[in-house]
Amino acid sequence: MLIDNHNREINYVRLAVTDRCNLRCNYCMPAEGINFVKNDKLFTIDELSRLSEILVSQGVDKIRITGGEPFVRKDLMVLFRKLSSLKKLNDISVTTNATLIGPYIDELKELGVRNINVSMDAINRETFERITRRNQYDTVYNNMVRLITEGFNVRINFIALEGQNTEDILPMLELTKHYNVSVRFLEEMPFNGGSKKFQSITWDYKRILDYIKEKHPDYYKLESPKTSTSMNYKIPGFKGTFGVIPSFSRTFCGTCNRLRISATGDVITCLYAKPSMNIRDILRSNDSEVKVIEQILKAIGSRAKTGFEAQQKYQGVFDNSMTSIGG
Repeated sequence: MLIDNHNREINYVRLAVTDRCNLRCNYCMPAEGINFVKNDKLFTIDELSRLSEILVSQGVDKIRITGGEPFVRKDLMVLFRKLSSLKKLNDISVTTNATLIGPYIDELKELGVRNINVSMDAINRETFERITRRNQYDTVYNNMVRLITEGFNVRINFIALEGQNTEDILPMLELTKHYNVSVRFLEEMPFNGGSKKFQSITWDYKRILDYIKEKHPDYYKLESPKTSTSMNYKIPGFKGTFGVIPSFSRTFCGTCNRLRISATGDVITCLYAKPSMNIRDILRSNDSEVKVIEQILKAIGSRAKTGFEAQQKYQGVFDNSMTSIGG
């Protein structure tokens, strides 16, 4: 079992498989993209499989596959097959932009990968294409609807971007009227590869809730797990639910049970901290299992208690792009 220095159990790992993405969302990276790492600096699928085994042996029972966009890796399903064979792994999930997932939906269902987070920041085509800088609306929308109707537990992650997509909040929320889906509205975060700098946000979770309340004053709060990053709600008569994630306000830090490992092996104990260490070369060495466990225990043994504490300690962390730190 992994216990950090604040006595929090770490049982959830966000495992990035690539830093590459086929979209160019304007809040994530500059239009020209970022300097993606060379393939030899990335974990191989075999290494990701071995790392997952090690993590599960230490009590991790939830692994979320992230990127970049995970499905740009042609061999990704090999990893999912391996994860599905780990008996103590209770939850295999993935965060995707839903552009490339289509051909793999049937096998994902067979493997028991049922929790899919779809990043979609607009329901209006023009707004979607302006934010993503790509013409992929139909593909994303159709794959999203297919996932929902085929019984996956789909959560749509919508980042509220001032001056860009807030007029889409209520139309996106309408999906929960017709579908058993969760739409989650996230506060914007400053991890955008240097494309924008800000110290505060206008559309924090309180404003998002107030805005929804004007149209749906009778929504009510749902009980959520203690470690949940989202506060969840339901509108009477609607099939689905909605939530808000205070990713900038960071109200959930006290119960954080997550560890991030980037596609290049950086161990990240908090989004607002610099990587604690890199375990890629350690995994490639002799007696790697013991050494990896030692380094992960070392990393979680010196975690910041909150994102605010981490932010004060580490300068320049906001220069990173979200695609390079695992979503």
